[in-house]
Amino acid sequence: MGEQNEITIPSGLFNKDGSLVQRGWARKPILSYNKEDIGKGWSRIKEWDHFSVLNNQFGFQLTIGDIGYLTQMSYVWLDFEKNEREGKGQFKFFTKSKLLPLSSLEDYSIEFPSKKFCAIIEKKGKQRIITIDDPTFLDKGIKGTIILDDKPEWDNTVVATGYKDDPRLFYYNHKINMMPAEGSLQIGEKEYSFKPDTSFGLMDWGRGIWPYHTHWLWGSACGIVNGVPVAFNIGYGFGDLSTHTENIIFYDGKAHKIDEVTFHHEDRDPTKPWKFTSNDDRFNMVLTPLIPHKEKLNFGLIYLNSSLLHGLYTGDIILDNGEKIHIKDILGHAEDIFWRW
Repeated sequence: MGEQNEITIPSGLFNKDGSLVQRGWARKPILSYNKEDIGKGWSRIKEWDHFSVLNNQFGFQLTIGDIGYLTQMSYVWLDFEKNEREGKGQFKFFTKSKLLPLSSLEDYSIEFPSKKFCAIIEKKGKQRIITIDDPTFLDKGIKGTIILDDKPEWDNTVVATGYKDDPRLFYYNHKINMMPAEGSLQIGEKEYSFKPDTSFGLMDWGRGIWPYHTHWLWGSACGIVNGVPVAFNIGYGFGDLSTHTENIIFYDGKAHKIDEVTFHHEDRDPTKPWKFTSNDDRFNMVLTPLIPHKEKLNFGLIYLNSSLLHGLYTGDIILDNGEKIHIKDILGHAEDIFWRW
């Protein structure tokens, strides 16, 4: 098993020269994002807040991504009974890396109003709240609020990753892989309710500066297995992983760290099952697709080639104490993405 350096002592993220103070993984985001010491200018900084809320019938995702010269807010509606996906996005230019909060733990409110739609992301105490209002969605309109229960006693996925070629490049990421969700969305005349025993939210809070050409793989899932909350985060692609990976199993809110996980797929095809194995044999899973999605964008300066699927994970995980847990059909996603941005 490779080295898995756990960060346990709080500090700033950056030294004065923009290099990372610490590299590794943590159970909570105990490194402060001291952006005044960041190593490069606003045009190189990548920041995003992403939320995904799923149950076995439907799901909703909301994302703000700020890359300095451009910010996109987008949302996606997922219907797992019809295996359909619908979304909408909008842009603001030259936001200069000033929209998103410096901390994922402190209370904040981000509103992104426009003529197309209005969306709000908030943190209030132990709650994370997402609100959407778009009268034009599918010619029916979508409107509602979802409240996520961020349990402070549960471990999270946190990584502070550097790069070998340039000490000022970094990736700082905080994911909360499982938050019980409550609320509702109205689409036309139909109301879709999220119940906390069957609906769970995911937060992906990312900050970084990395090379122009980037390739990453990421997967996550959560659910109730034999009455116990179970989740996992898997992925690789960003930076120098000699000190840690972002691969973690969560069982009843506690992190069980695993080493390297490999994604196995046929030409990145999201319409076929993807397989996942770990080098320590503690993670063996197959993701069967429900909603596959491929997307390509080429605006010259910005290029995206994305392969993504939402579906059902089945397989086995092994906890730190050696206990094997069999998982059958818990909802999650996986993605394989090439970016030039």
